[in-house]
Amino acid sequence: MAVQTREYRAVAKFQRVSPQKARLVLDLIKGRGVQEALDTAAFTKKRIAPVVHKLLTSAIDNAKYVAGEEGIDLDVDNLYVKKAVANDGPRMKRIRPAPMGRAYRYQRRLTHIELSVAERRAASGLVTKVEEPASAPEPAKAAKAKKAAPAAATAKEAAPKAAKKKATETGETKPAAKAAATKKKAGK
Repeated sequence: MAVQTREYRAVAKFQRVSPQKARLVLDLIKGRGVQEALDTAAFTKKRIAPVVHKLLTSAIDNAKYVAGEEGIDLDVDNLYVKKAVANDGPRMKRIRPAPMGRAYRYQRRLTHIELSVAERRAASGLVTKVEEPASAPEPAKAAKAKKAAPAAATAKEAAPKAAKKKATETGETKPAAKAAATKKKAGK
């Protein structure tokens, strides 16, 4: 069963910019986290960028408000820009005077900008934060480390002793036992 994420929208209609120019800014923030998108919109040198920044702020505020009203646990740090679209609005037809009594027609384009933010869910099974147990004080950790070091040293000493014991069981002499122990070490 798939869990659906909630989307929170904000719309700015009839903006006096062409959709193509608005899409240049919207493509910069699409798919990014909200804080990074706000920073990008704030420092972009396009005329529509302040409008996009204001619209993104409105979408975040809408998310906070709806989450508070419906009792949804919302983490604002996990919000990202899910959808950023600039659609055509109505066109204003204008006439420019031309030479010899003629008139040239041109169009002023308007844009409807739609932004939606959603909460990014953490992938299951992945560790996002590693926490140390707070119950063990620092001196206890140092004592554990000291206990672990002698255990490793005894393991190193146990290997030659085992080789000597095996040699005595088979009836080998001391020089032969040493040779067998060195062969085992070299073989590892």
